[in-house]
Amino acid sequence: MSDLILILGGARSGKGIFAEKMVKSFKKVAYLATAEALDEEMLERIENHKKQRPGSWVTLEVPHNLVEAFRRIDSDTEAVVVDCLTLYISNQMTRFSEEEILEEVSELLDSLETFRGRVIFVSNEVGMGIVPAYRMGRDYRDILGKVNQVIAEVAGEVYLLVAGIPWRLK
Repeated sequence: MSDLILILGGARSGKGIFAEKMVKSFKKVAYLATAEALDEEMLERIENHKKQRPGSWVTLEVPHNLVEAFRRIDSDTEAVVVDCLTLYISNQMTRFSEEEILEEVSELLDSLETFRGRVIFVSNEVGMGIVPAYRMGRDYRDILGKVNQVIAEVAGEVYLLVAGIPWRLK
């Protein structure tokens, strides 16, 4: 199995920067970006993130179907960063039920059995704030929380980022 790491934290907590530092010594890195540029502000954010990453990294835009994306990664890839599960799960909620999303996450983790490199999942910790006032927000928080738990269970390392400071949980 891959060297699996989960990085959690709030918005703008430094998760992505921490993940990128963890793979900077690897020569062949794949970056799986889950965001979609649905407006100008998001397009600008995506472009800024691309500029910050080394040009040698392979970037795949993956708003849907992470399992297929992992199949497309070259076999000699040493590290993969998935940034981020937060947006990915949001994208999936528009198409699939909670059960289907959790099945896909299980399939994704099964597919990593043959990958020998480092895999880092970045995700927001959304369970530490207020309870969302609307049902879809509560459903999202619950599904993402379950996904984070499933990945944390099999991960070799789990970190929580607060104000750019990583706390190793596992």
